[in-house]
Amino acid sequence: MGWIGETVDSIKSIKIRQLLTQAVTLGMIVTSALIIWKALMCVTGTESPVVVVLSGSMEPGFKRGDILFLHMTKEPIRAGEIVVFNVDGRDIPIVHRAIKVHERENTGHVDVLTKGDNNDVDDIGLYADGQFWLHRHHIMGRAVGFLPYVGWVTIIMSEKPIIKYILIGALGLLVITSKD
Repeated sequence: MGWIGETVDSIKSIKIRQLLTQAVTLGMIVTSALIIWKALMCVTGTESPVVVVLSGSMEPGFKRGDILFLHMTKEPIRAGEIVVFNVDGRDIPIVHRAIKVHERENTGHVDVLTKGDNNDVDDIGLYADGQFWLHRHHIMGRAVGFLPYVGWVTIIMSEKPIIKYILIGALGLLVITSKD
């Protein structure tokens, strides 16, 4: 009969109570992941405590697929720090180094100019039209650590959605057919 036949028979033999138990278990796993994410947000002070490097603009320090851990404090950004920032009109955060910092003495506000280590020019061309500096609200956090290559899973799933759907389908099938 084969693997597919056994899977179909397994799905047919599922009892309502078992199905509800599996649905509740799946709900608890998802809820736990969300709670952990929110706790990390509170501890790190950033809306995204973990980001994936999506381009080679920070090589050789960070390569495409590296995962960065972020932290944000009230201290002003300093030149040389690696920051992750959002630009108005763009959805994807950018990981680059702060190369110039302009601190206003009267207000204490800090303006930051960034550049990718592997780029020839600064990031003014990436900023919104007419914007020459990043401000505090653009910066999501400072990089405080990284895991090399682990983010490739995310990159592959976003570039090839069929892999994501196959993986989700396989995991769903595994949950439905598991016997506890």
